[in-house]
Parts: sequence; structure tokens; C-alpha cells
Amino acid sequence: MNNEVEDLSVIALPGYNPEIGRWLWALEDTRHATLKCLDGLTDEDLDTLPPGADNRIGALLYHIAIVEVGWLYFQVLEGKKPFPQGFGALFPADAVDEQEQLTNLQGASLQDHLQRLEKVRANLMEEFRSIDSEDFRRLRYLPEENVTPEWVVHHLIQHEAEHRGQIQTVRYLLGK
Repeated sequence: MNNEVEDLSVIALPGYNPEIGRWLWALEDTRHATLKCLDGLTDEDLDTLPPGADNRIGALLYHIAIVEVGWLYFQVLEGKKPFPQGFGALFPADAVDEQEQLTNLQGASLQDHLQRLEKVRANLMEEFRSIDSEDFRRLRYLPEENVTPEWVVHHLIQHEAEHRGQIQTVRYLLGK
């Protein structure tokens, strides 16, 4: 019998406004769960589309990263700041292909995808250091939607969790 009691609580990440730090903790917790479900996958698994699957794991990982960087730069930062140097190389293709399917970078290794996710997340975390509570809830009036950074973080958590479920389904279909 296990006598350890699990501590299930949200802790504000240090270096951030406490309210924002709690949201970012949840975002990081979501990423931790995504990374955990990638354990044991091979580079070949990322490009395999088993019967019954709609997307390859590699396509889902690329999509998670490109959506995160898009929401940060186009919504949170309102398109007023350029992408960091070298980000173009992280995203050599659009989010979707000519058939409107998620882009799959054939031959990209698991390490390539992990590095992309890590760089995008590190950049997001750095950008959020300069946001205070008021700005976190400030509505951005954009052509396609009006949105707050708070909602963006909520959306990124939900978006990644939903795609993690798809990754787990593909793993199952791959017999992993």
C-alpha cells in the first residue's frame, strides 16, 4: 500500500505576476503531459499514418508549435513585434498543406519536434514576463476577433490537450 499523498495544487511560477504565473503553470503542466505521451516513440512513428487515424503524430506536434507561436505573435503581441531570429527555420511550411490537411514535415525527428516545441515555449514564457495583470486581461481588438492574453493561454492549454488525445489515439493505433 502506498502511503504517499499526492499534492495536487497549482503553484504560480516564479518571476511572473502570481495570477499569470498560475496560468503559465497550467500551460507548462499541459506540455509536461504531452511530452510524457511521446515516450517510447521512434522517428518513424511520427511519420506513420495508421488506418483509422486522421493525422500523423509529427503533424500534430508541428501544429501545436505553429499555433502557439501564431497566437503569441498575432494576438497577444498584436503583430507589433517580429518573430525572433531563427524562427523562420523552425517553421519551413505553413500550418496546413494544399489539401487543407495539417502539415507533416516528413523525416523530421522526434528531437526536431521537441526542440521546436521547447524554443516556442521558452519564447512565449519570456514574452509573458513583461505582461502585467491589466495587460493580461486587456482586450486586443483585431480584425478576426477580440481577444485577451488570458483567453489565449486558456485556448493553448485546451488546444494542446485535445491534440494530445489525438496523439494518444495514434499511439494506440500504432500498437504503442
